[in-house]
Amino acid sequence: MKLLVTNDDGFDAPGIASLANVAGPLGDLVVVAPALPQSGIGHQVTAYDPILVAADDTNRYRVHGTPADCSRIGLREFLPDADWVIAGINNGGNLGVDVYMSGTVAAAREAALLGYRAMAVSHYIVRDRPLDWALTERRITPILKMLLEMDLPQNHFWNVNLPHPTHDRESLPHTFCDVDSGPLDVRFERQGDHYSYSGDYHARPRQSGRDVDVCFDGHIAISKVPLDVTNAR
Repeated sequence: MKLLVTNDDGFDAPGIASLANVAGPLGDLVVVAPALPQSGIGHQVTAYDPILVAADDTNRYRVHGTPADCSRIGLREFLPDADWVIAGINNGGNLGVDVYMSGTVAAAREAALLGYRAMAVSHYIVRDRPLDWALTERRITPILKMLLEMDLPQNHFWNVNLPHPTHDRESLPHTFCDVDSGPLDVRFERQGDHYSYSGDYHARPRQSGRDVDVCFDGHIAISKVPLDVTNAR
C-alpha cells in the first residue's frame, strides 16, 4: 500500500511524526508537508506563484505552500499511484464547521477531488490539558487500520477526530456520525480599532449524535464527508 502523508501544522509538527509512526508499518510512505504551519488556512491553493519544494530526505518533502498544494504536488509529482492520502494528526479538533476552515481537512478534500481515497485525522484538545502523542498513536492505530480496509465511495473522504479524555486507556470507542452543521461560538473583544476573536471553542453548540457531540463525549468521531453539494429535492 502506498500512502501520501501531509498536514497543516507543518513539516516538523509532532502530529505528523506520530502519523508516520502509525502509518509506516502499514505501507510505503511519502511525506509531503508544508514547510511552515498553515493551520486554519482552509482550501487555499497557490496558482500564480512558483512553489518551492525542498527534499528533506528520501521520500520527504518540505513544501513552501498550503496543505492543498501539498496534496496536489504530492499526487502529481511524487506519488501519483498513491492508494491513500492521510492528513494529520492535527493538533486540535476539526469538528463540525471546522471542516470549511481546516487546512488538514482541505488536504484530504483536495485528494478526494483528484479521485484518491483520503482521510483527515485530528485530535481535540481540552484546554490546559497536555497531549500525550505516544498514547495518541496507540489509540489511532486500530482506527487507521479499520478505515484503510473499509470501502469508501468516490467523492467522499473520512474526517476523524480523537477525543481528549482524562483517563489513559488505550482503547477508545468510536462512532460513525454526521458532521455538526451548527456555528462556532463567534465573539470578539474590541481594543481600539482592533477586534480579537474571543469565542469559546469548548463551549460550542452541540447537535445530538453529530461529530462535536460524539467527540466531546469521549468517542472517536468518524464522519464520511461528501464532496457533492446539491440542492435538496
